[in-house]
Amino acid sequence: MNRREFILALGGAAAAWPLAARAQQAAMPVVGFVSSRSPGESAHLVAAFRRGLGEAGFVEGQNTVIAFRWAEGQYDRLAALATDLVGSRVAVIVTAGGVLPALAAKAATSTTPIVFTAVTDPVQLGVVESLNRAGGNVTGVASFS
Repeated sequence: MNRREFILALGGAAAAWPLAARAQQAAMPVVGFVSSRSPGESAHLVAAFRRGLGEAGFVEGQNTVIAFRWAEGQYDRLAALATDLVGSRVAVIVTAGGVLPALAAKAATSTTPIVFTAVTDPVQLGVVESLNRAGGNVTGVASFS
Protein backbone atom coordinates (compact mmCIF):
# COMPACT_ATOMS: atom_id res chain seq x y z
CA MET A 1 0.00 0.00 0.00
CA ASN A 2 1.46 3.33 -0.99
CA ARG A 3 1.16 6.58 0.91
CA ARG A 4 -1.82 7.89 -1.10
CA GLU A 5 -3.84 4.68 -0.58
CA PHE A 6 -3.02 4.75 3.12
CA ILE A 7 -4.22 8.35 3.52
CA LEU A 8 -7.43 7.62 1.57
CA ALA A 9 -8.10 4.54 3.69
CA LEU A 10 -7.45 6.44 6.91
CA GLY A 11 -9.69 9.30 5.77
CA GLY A 12 -12.50 6.89 4.89
CA ALA A 13 -12.25 5.21 8.27
CA ALA A 14 -12.25 8.58 10.04
CA ALA A 15 -15.39 9.58 8.14
CA ALA A 16 -17.11 6.36 9.23
CA TRP A 17 -16.30 6.78 12.96
CA PRO A 18 -19.07 9.31 13.66
CA LEU A 19 -21.60 6.95 12.06
CA ALA A 20 -20.43 4.08 14.25
CA ALA A 21 -20.51 6.29 17.33
CA ARG A 22 -24.10 7.34 16.61
CA ALA A 23 -25.08 3.70 16.17
CA GLN A 24 -23.86 2.96 19.72
CA GLN A 25 -26.53 4.71 21.75
CA ALA A 26 -26.13 4.96 25.49
CA ALA A 27 -28.12 2.38 27.41
CA MET A 28 -31.32 3.62 29.01
CA PRO A 29 -31.24 3.93 32.79
CA VAL A 30 -33.11 1.18 34.58
CA VAL A 31 -35.27 2.01 37.57
CA GLY A 32 -35.79 -0.98 39.84
CA PHE A 33 -39.15 -1.24 41.60
CA VAL A 34 -39.68 -3.83 44.32
CA SER A 35 -42.94 -4.29 46.16
CA SER A 36 -44.32 -6.69 48.73
CA ARG A 37 -47.66 -6.53 46.92
CA SER A 38 -48.95 -7.82 43.57
CA PRO A 39 -49.23 -5.83 40.33
CA GLY A 40 -53.03 -5.94 40.45
CA GLU A 41 -53.40 -4.40 43.88
CA SER A 42 -50.75 -1.77 43.06
CA ALA A 43 -52.02 -0.66 39.65
CA HIS A 44 -53.01 2.82 40.85
CA LEU A 45 -49.62 3.32 42.56
CA VAL A 46 -47.72 2.18 39.47
CA ALA A 47 -49.77 4.56 37.32
CA ALA A 48 -48.92 7.45 39.65
CA PHE A 49 -45.26 6.36 39.71
CA ARG A 50 -45.09 6.37 35.90
CA ARG A 51 -46.84 9.74 35.80
CA GLY A 52 -44.34 11.21 38.27
CA LEU A 53 -41.38 9.85 36.34
CA GLY A 54 -42.88 11.31 33.16
CA GLU A 55 -43.25 14.72 34.76
CA ALA A 56 -39.54 14.56 35.60
CA GLY A 57 -38.73 13.71 31.98
CA PHE A 58 -38.33 9.94 32.36
CA VAL A 59 -40.70 8.10 30.03
CA GLU A 60 -40.81 4.33 30.21
CA GLY A 61 -39.77 2.80 26.90
CA GLN A 62 -38.44 6.08 25.50
CA ASN A 63 -35.56 7.01 27.78
CA THR A 64 -36.09 4.83 30.86
CA VAL A 65 -36.75 1.18 31.66
CA ILE A 66 -38.62 0.09 34.79
CA ALA A 67 -37.76 -3.35 36.16
CA PHE A 68 -40.63 -4.49 38.37
CA ARG A 69 -40.24 -7.17 41.03
CA TRP A 70 -43.34 -8.33 42.92
CA ALA A 71 -43.30 -10.45 46.09
CA GLU A 72 -47.09 -10.90 45.90
CA GLY A 73 -47.41 -11.16 49.67
CA GLN A 74 -44.57 -13.67 49.98
CA TYR A 75 -42.30 -11.56 52.14
CA ASP A 76 -39.54 -14.16 52.21
CA ARG A 77 -38.97 -13.44 48.49
CA LEU A 78 -38.09 -9.76 49.03
CA ALA A 79 -34.39 -10.32 49.72
CA ALA A 80 -33.94 -12.31 46.50
CA LEU A 81 -35.93 -9.78 44.49
CA ALA A 82 -33.85 -6.87 45.79
CA THR A 83 -30.62 -8.78 45.19
CA ASP A 84 -31.79 -9.53 41.65
CA LEU A 85 -32.32 -5.82 40.98
CA VAL A 86 -28.87 -4.98 42.35
CA GLY A 87 -27.38 -7.68 40.13
CA SER A 88 -29.17 -6.12 37.17
CA ARG A 89 -27.23 -2.93 37.87
CA VAL A 90 -30.27 -0.67 38.16
CA ALA A 91 -29.66 3.06 38.57
CA VAL A 92 -32.00 3.32 41.56
CA ILE A 93 -34.34 1.06 43.53
CA VAL A 94 -37.81 2.25 44.52
CA THR A 95 -39.59 0.25 47.21
CA ALA A 96 -43.29 0.04 47.88
CA GLY A 97 -45.54 -1.96 50.14
CA GLY A 98 -44.21 -1.14 53.57
CA VAL A 99 -40.95 -1.33 55.44
CA LEU A 100 -39.94 -4.87 54.42
CA PRO A 101 -39.06 -4.05 50.80
CA ALA A 102 -37.03 -1.05 52.00
CA LEU A 103 -35.11 -3.19 54.48
CA ALA A 104 -34.54 -5.90 51.86
CA ALA A 105 -33.15 -3.34 49.39
CA LYS A 106 -30.97 -1.78 52.08
CA ALA A 107 -29.56 -5.20 52.96
CA ALA A 108 -28.88 -5.95 49.29
CA THR A 109 -26.74 -2.87 48.54
CA SER A 110 -24.89 -0.04 50.18
CA THR A 111 -24.18 1.78 46.91
CA THR A 112 -27.29 1.74 44.71
CA PRO A 113 -29.62 4.62 45.67
CA ILE A 114 -32.85 3.45 47.33
CA VAL A 115 -36.06 5.47 47.62
CA PHE A 116 -38.72 4.09 49.95
CA THR A 117 -42.36 5.12 50.11
CA ALA A 118 -44.66 5.49 53.10
CA VAL A 119 -42.62 3.91 55.86
CA THR A 120 -44.18 4.95 59.16
CA ASP A 121 -41.06 5.46 61.27
CA PRO A 122 -37.95 4.83 59.17
CA VAL A 123 -35.55 5.69 62.01
CA GLN A 124 -37.11 3.34 64.56
CA LEU A 125 -37.44 0.60 61.92
CA GLY A 126 -33.79 0.89 60.92
CA VAL A 127 -34.27 2.12 57.36
CA VAL A 128 -32.41 5.42 57.87
CA GLU A 129 -30.15 6.87 60.57
CA SER A 130 -32.16 10.06 61.14
CA LEU A 131 -34.88 12.16 59.56
CA ASN A 132 -32.55 15.14 59.08
CA ARG A 133 -29.73 13.13 57.51
CA ALA A 134 -30.85 9.77 56.21
CA GLY A 135 -27.24 8.66 55.73
CA GLY A 136 -25.99 6.04 53.32
CA ASN A 137 -27.83 5.33 50.11
CA VAL A 138 -31.42 5.34 51.41
CA THR A 139 -34.01 8.11 51.42
CA GLY A 140 -37.75 8.31 51.06
CA VAL A 141 -41.14 9.36 52.29
CA ALA A 142 -42.37 8.72 55.81
CA SER A 143 -45.96 9.11 56.87
CA PHE A 144 -46.51 10.35 60.40
CA SER A 145 -49.98 10.92 61.72
